Amino acid sequence: MKIGILSRNSELYSTRRLVDSAKERGHTVSVINPLRCYMDITSHHPAIHYKGERLEGFDAVIPRIGASITFYGTAVVRQFEMMGVYSLNESVAISRSRDKLRSLQLLARKGIGLPVTGFAHSTVFTDDLIAMVGGAPLVVKMIEGTQGVGVVLAETQKAAQSVIQAFRSLKANILVQEFIKESRGTDLRCWVIGSRVVAAMQRRGPAGEFRSNLHRGGSAEKVRINPEERSTAVRAAGIMGLRVAGVDMLRSNHGPVVMEVNSSPGLEGIEKSTGANVAEMVIAYIEKNAQHGKTRTKGSG
Repeated sequence: MKIGILSRNSELYSTRRLVDSAKERGHTVSVINPLRCYMDITSHHPAIHYKGERLEGFDAVIPRIGASITFYGTAVVRQFEMMGVYSLNESVAISRSRDKLRSLQLLARKGIGLPVTGFAHSTVFTDDLIAMVGGAPLVVKMIEGTQGVGVVLAETQKAAQSVIQAFRSLKANILVQEFIKESRGTDLRCWVIGSRVVAAMQRRGPAGEFRSNLHRGGSAEKVRINPEERSTAVRAAGIMGLRVAGVDMLRSNHGPVVMEVNSSPGLEGIEKSTGANVAEMVIAYIEKNAQHGKTRTKGSG
């Protein structure tokens, strides 16, 4: 097979592991920077050009689209879909998962466990918003943030009022969520491929930090998840329409609650903490499922 990996940096751990695994299984692989692609949008002969040449003959693409380039990156994925190329995660599913509010609304509609969440843009009724999620302590998030950036824990009513008012002055869209104190600064990252969880790790934030992101100095270890957590992860990925996803959950007193469904989860943390060859599983999934024109959305949406 001829596989394209849409990534801005060929030296990233995740990109290198996917390239190596694909080559080990006998495939031809190209790393393509989506921001360097330019597209011919025509009715019957859509095309993508890269470095002065037309990209042709690809059987599948693996989107590794960073949050900062979601708009253009998904446009490139959509163009590949229009050309009949199989995309591991489709453009609509990536866009859906990147919109934090939309993704939470979709998960809630399907009955997935979530933290009690409020959403606001500019409200002077701060106390009502705080009461909506059960009062302090609570977590305030800028809806555009990633990797723990723009996430603040407000431990008291006064602190919550101050943080919300500060974000309001930025004219930012914000999420206000209950603080799941029983998770004790840890969360679960479940790697879903197709209809099963292939690996799971527990992430823990450094001392004094409630965010468990590895990019913020957190640590990770292999963890055994229960059937409810496994089912929740698979269902959440399916609701987003993602074939491959990293589903982040907290263990609460009332069961697992989903925090985020990531369309481009990193490989380094999960592989090093669990010992699982997740990159090879991704390539094996593509081998089994990739077909020309096998796109659920046909480039729409």
